[in-house]
Amino acid sequence: MLSVLALTSVVLLGIASQCTAVTVYTSWEKHAQVGSDVRLSCSFFSWQWTSPEVSFSWSYRADGSKESPTIFHYTNGAPYIANKGPFRDRLEFVGNPNRRDGSILIRNVDFSDNGTFTCDAKNPPDIGGHPSSVRLLVYEKVPVQAGVITGAIIGVVLGLLILVVAIYYLMRFLVARRVFSLSMRHGKKGKGKEGSQQKQVSAVMDPAKLKAAASEKKKQEARREKK
Repeated sequence: MLSVLALTSVVLLGIASQCTAVTVYTSWEKHAQVGSDVRLSCSFFSWQWTSPEVSFSWSYRADGSKESPTIFHYTNGAPYIANKGPFRDRLEFVGNPNRRDGSILIRNVDFSDNGTFTCDAKNPPDIGGHPSSVRLLVYEKVPVQAGVITGAIIGVVLGLLILVVAIYYLMRFLVARRVFSLSMRHGKKGKGKEGSQQKQVSAVMDPAKLKAAASEKKKQEARREKK
């Protein structure tokens, strides 16, 4: 009996610990150009299935301010946008609660929108966890991030290396082809010379021809003696 109670308590403690395992995710920082629309993403992880009672809430703290009023809330399958504040006519819910997405879209951002946006999510019975924040920075012209420049440089370097390697192997192929062609030509010429030389040698070493040449030489000497 005691073992059954102990096992039941362990299971209940495990379930209770999982009921607080909501982890919310946002970007660290978001850059936007003045006058553009910006999407602020928010998602969460939970051990439980996505509940029909899932909820999201967004709050905003302007730079230099201590107040963090709620600007958006999603609950019971419906979004609610605050009817006061700088985003009441410019905020739109673009998330998908069934996919644990609580993203919002802010239209026509201005320099006064610089600040920290905090997202919190609940997935009953998982209602614990900590919210996550993203800082919005609005620029006249969005600066190119160092990571983008580094990636572009790496891409260019890799492209040049691939091009150099391709040219190297192409040159090796062309040189090998040229050498092979020249060797074939020299081989044919060498065979032609060897054939003519062999014909001359065979003509010289033929016994019949040698005998005829000796006989002709004797006749010429006899003629000379008669004269």
